[in-house]
Amino acid sequence: MRIALISDIHANIEALDAVLADIDAAGDAEAIYHLGDLVGYASNPHAVIDRLRTRGIAGIAGNYDSTVASAYKHCGCKSESPRQETLAHISFEYTRSVIDAEHRRYLGALPFSMDLRPLGGHTNGPRLILVHGTPTLNTLYWTEERPDAFCLRMAEEVRMRPGDVLAFGHTHKPWHRHVAGKHFINAGSVGRPKDGNWMAGYVRLTLGESPDPQVEFVRVPYDIESTIAGLRMAELPEEFAEFLRTGGGLG
Repeated sequence: MRIALISDIHANIEALDAVLADIDAAGDAEAIYHLGDLVGYASNPHAVIDRLRTRGIAGIAGNYDSTVASAYKHCGCKSESPRQETLAHISFEYTRSVIDAEHRRYLGALPFSMDLRPLGGHTNGPRLILVHGTPTLNTLYWTEERPDAFCLRMAEEVRMRPGDVLAFGHTHKPWHRHVAGKHFINAGSVGRPKDGNWMAGYVRLTLGESPDPQVEFVRVPYDIESTIAGLRMAELPEEFAEFLRTGGGLG
């Protein structure tokens, strides 16, 4: 079974549409799931939510989704400098100001996690567990530098067995590691990559064709100039445009 995993769209409808077009063109994904952070930083939160709803793409709440839905004081994003902190607040206040009640309710209804058996509940096949940050917090950053012991501690939280897959996002940097037969996948970011590559990213996950899951990281070009034009029309900071152009070089 082939599954597409998308994460951290961040109101970038052009990037989302490019990724969905690429998935459709491949024609072999039996399911698509999102890993949260649908809104924030770009100017089209309603369009992103509507596209996912129209396509019937299920998924979970990112920290941005849950904080916008609950009118929390901050997005829960990690800032590395005072300017980044300022930009995070500008983005959060913009998103809170434009999101309407219907779309806020949708964000608020997203579950914290999903626990799936893609090969069917009657088989002993692998589980696919979806979270945004970690199984304990959707604000905790699970970077590639985390030691194996951290991965195994998170695996214990959801009772993973060898062959199971735990997928997440939040850091906007894709990676895959397997520890003690358990697989950990960061799906990267559709709409706001931070790995130095501006193109939209997603994961093609194949389960059941071999003992271990097959993981492919895919990058897709998109109409970034339209996204940047939307940022400018919304009078969002120019740093957001440069962040997109450089794949996270600034922000």
